[in-house]
Amino acid sequence: MRIAIVGAGALGSFVGGRLAQAKMTVSLIDSNRERVEAINRDGLRIESDVATTTIAIPAFLASDAEGIYDALIVLTKGVHTDAAIASCIHLIGPQTLVLTFQNGLGNSEVLARHVGANRVAIGMTNWAVDLKSDASVASVGSGGIRIWHGDGHDDPRVQRLASTLNGAGLNCLADTNTLSAIWEKVAFNAAINSVSAITSRTVGEIGDDSDARALVSDIAREVLRVATKKGIAVSIAKVESMVAEAFRSHRSHKPSMLQDVIAGRQTEIEAINGAVVEEAERIGVKAPVTEALLRLVRMHDRRMTASPSYGSRESHNE
Repeated sequence: MRIAIVGAGALGSFVGGRLAQAKMTVSLIDSNRERVEAINRDGLRIESDVATTTIAIPAFLASDAEGIYDALIVLTKGVHTDAAIASCIHLIGPQTLVLTFQNGLGNSEVLARHVGANRVAIGMTNWAVDLKSDASVASVGSGGIRIWHGDGHDDPRVQRLASTLNGAGLNCLADTNTLSAIWEKVAFNAAINSVSAITSRTVGEIGDDSDARALVSDIAREVLRVATKKGIAVSIAKVESMVAEAFRSHRSHKPSMLQDVIAGRQTEIEAINGAVVEEAERIGVKAPVTEALLRLVRMHDRRMTASPSYGSRESHNE
């Protein structure tokens, strides 16, 4: 199976590196020329709790990549989804599957506008990965991936891609309940990311502060109320378990939104809290705490005069 990872940031490099390590046919595609050159020159370094390895993996600017791929896995920030997939249209054939397990909501709809809904698969992951440099990433703890076809039907291409990802040790499952898992992850990210971005606290520091924990709980519950009103089966117990595990195992981790604030980059607040608030307003559900954090992080984003390329330095997950 020939796979292209679109967006060689933290998660994209990690997933691509694990596939390459398992001898899969995989390429990284990024808009950051310096990153592409560093990966091709130095290899990709992956640090984990148990080992550090350097892996040879081909990296390309989209304009330099050639041929048709069996699957494109889009792992840019949501704000760059449109530009990223537009730059890779020449790599997509009649049977190519385009998978997103990016943060937030709305990415699958953007992809479908370019490639058609029949080619789009959705997913979520709880792998926590930090980008250390252009050619180096570090993963914290373990994680998994869930994927399914965007329109809900069982697709052999999804099953094949799940098997390939699972064969690289990424704990991937083709799961009919993926949409529920996505909303539970959105609840987690809307809470942890926005609170961290505003308070400049790591995951562990949020867990140690009663007021921060209360904000996290309020936001998560608001997001899940929106999902429930939409008819999506979600579990507050699962989200609380995800939060507790993060507080316990990812204490030193700086969530991606905090990393963006520190670096002066545009955040993913619109694709996460913003998308939730928009949907809440559409269906008549109140989400005041989620909206308050959205407005606060927007104040940071308004100071940004230009968006970074879709290969920007970032962390992924909480």
